[in-house]
Amino acid sequence: MKLSDFDFDLPERLIATRPARPRSSARLLVAEGDTVTDAIVRDLADWLRPGDRLVLNDTAVIPARLSGLRHRQGAEGATAARMEVTLLEPRADGTWASLLKPLKKIREGEQIVFSDRLTATLTAREEGQARLAFNLTGAEFDAALAEAGEMPLPPYIAAKRAADAQDREDYQTVWAERPGAVAAPTASLHFDDDLLARIAARGVATTRVTLHVGAGTFLPVKVEDVTTHRMHAEWGEVTEAAAAEIAATRAAGGRIIPVGTTALRLIESAARSGTIGPWRGETDIFIYPGFTFHVTDALMTNFHLPRSTLLMLVSALMGQERMKRVYAHAVARDYRFFSYGDASLLIPG
Repeated sequence: MKLSDFDFDLPERLIATRPARPRSSARLLVAEGDTVTDAIVRDLADWLRPGDRLVLNDTAVIPARLSGLRHRQGAEGATAARMEVTLLEPRADGTWASLLKPLKKIREGEQIVFSDRLTATLTAREEGQARLAFNLTGAEFDAALAEAGEMPLPPYIAAKRAADAQDREDYQTVWAERPGAVAAPTASLHFDDDLLARIAARGVATTRVTLHVGAGTFLPVKVEDVTTHRMHAEWGEVTEAAAAEIAATRAAGGRIIPVGTTALRLIESAARSGTIGPWRGETDIFIYPGFTFHVTDALMTNFHLPRSTLLMLVSALMGQERMKRVYAHAVARDYRFFSYGDASLLIPG
């Protein structure tokens, strides 16, 4: 299985830099078996059955992108250098693993000033990443980060425009509850209160789980033999109540439909024994063609990057040839791609 098997040509004009408004007005490509239908997200309930269950990721994106100054007093006098930081994940010792640019212009023990309230000290370098110790913790840190930070837009959006105040709303789901993600579970960005009400009226239930999406979701696959790729680890939790709801739905003949690849990866991590149970910890599960799904019956997701692990995941669910046809249809019909783009509902059939 080669990386080139998951490549396709994508016109740059199809990369969305802003979401549809209202959220549920985005387009929805429904692939059911070999049939492809063009629809709208607000009509999602029409494609669901009473007794189905959507699984939602309730992680909340933190404003993880920071810009600050490193001050230094040397032989040449006082100097300052601009530092750009993207927080990746907290460590057990209270520091944050971070991307820091330019890493070569700061020494261990030096401080970066982000605001009057928020500073950080470089404590270590690890494999191209920085360990940062902040001057605040807990609620004080969260408040200062909210003031100084920006939403960590994906690289393919950040390359086209800077994050702004609108992204604080746009790049967060309406049910976001547990802070910790540095990337959004983007399929969930299509939901608004009206759509949730339509789904509930259809007799479709929802269950919430948590997977704190990491920046590693954007890392490219660098090996030609995709089976040798190592996934980044992300922290997640399926509570006892959530596992029981999913199990009861399956027992009653309902379908389990994760909203987003993050929710799918988490529930499949919790079901590797063959049945789902409570689960908490870090998962680096890698789903590619040949994978055995234990709880997922269908998937709602956005359109993914060429040569990405997420394209491999949807190919595992639907089949590689079928997904090639789905993506060819999406490109031909000018669907909008990636985090702020349109959605698909994938039903293997």
